[in-house]
Amino acid sequence: MQARYATVPRVRVELVRDATSDYVEHPIGNAAAVWHLLRDEMASWDRERFLTLLLDGRHKAIGLEEVSVGTATASLVHPREVFKGIILANAAAFILVHNHPSGDPTPSREDREVTERLKKASELMGIELLDHIVFGKEGFHSFAEAGEL
Repeated sequence: MQARYATVPRVRVELVRDATSDYVEHPIGNAAAVWHLLRDEMASWDRERFLTLLLDGRHKAIGLEEVSVGTATASLVHPREVFKGIILANAAAFILVHNHPSGDPTPSREDREVTERLKKASELMGIELLDHIVFGKEGFHSFAEAGEL
């Protein structure tokens, strides 16, 4: 008897660039550089947003992806969604960025847990997680600069 095979669709995964921005032409050296890059944009957000800043091997920005838009107090973040854009952009490193609409950049327990989960995934994938920066109204918290990464 001849085996029957189901038809399986072929898929192609490709990166689509929505728009270009003049984010930076030099390497991202610290959390303050990310703050200056995104603070004006984030100031108007009324809900929590989680982004990845995608970097090349010299830590120059090659993309910015909005991974998740949540509520006023939370944003759902899963490694699968975070790494999709990172891999498609062929990024060598990345920085996690999200805002707290409350204005207080102090990381929550959930922020710490997702950072740890994504750090483990980044090590497995061989893509360097440089920082996780939480933005508030007047400042930010950098996990890397606080020695928490």
